[in-house]
Amino acid sequence: MRKPFTGWHMTGILTGGFAVVFAVNILMASLALSSFSGVVVENSYVASQQFNDWLAAAEKENRLGWKAQIARGGDGHLQVAVADVPPGTAIEAELRHPLGKTDTLDWKLEPAAPGHFISRDPLPEGRWLVRVTLRHQGDELRIERPLG
Repeated sequence: MRKPFTGWHMTGILTGGFAVVFAVNILMASLALSSFSGVVVENSYVASQQFNDWLAAAEKENRLGWKAQIARGGDGHLQVAVADVPPGTAIEAELRHPLGKTDTLDWKLEPAAPGHFISRDPLPEGRWLVRVTLRHQGDELRIERPLG
């Protein structure tokens, strides 16, 4: 003989279902908050006002015609190969961990051969976002690449 399905059964099913949904949402929200290192921009309105300036700067960089290849060498050093860059160009690198777990590293790269620059120290292990800046007589080119 089967027991009849009552309102208490339905209440238990609904309560259990919503409890699972809430538990999963709380888990996912706590994981998202623990892995997010900060904000992308402090003030989105101000950033939107600067957007056209950023586009103009990017267009100016493209007109320079400078090229740079960023890589991690076999010995772990940061290597940058440049082309169509005037002599005397200064090259700097800013290394950031994608999740902000370590401090930002600011390095000046040294010439290793014509058109090739290398870091003095090897890169720490892990994933990095590398922003290389080339400067020569007021002109500037910034390239950002992930290195794994």
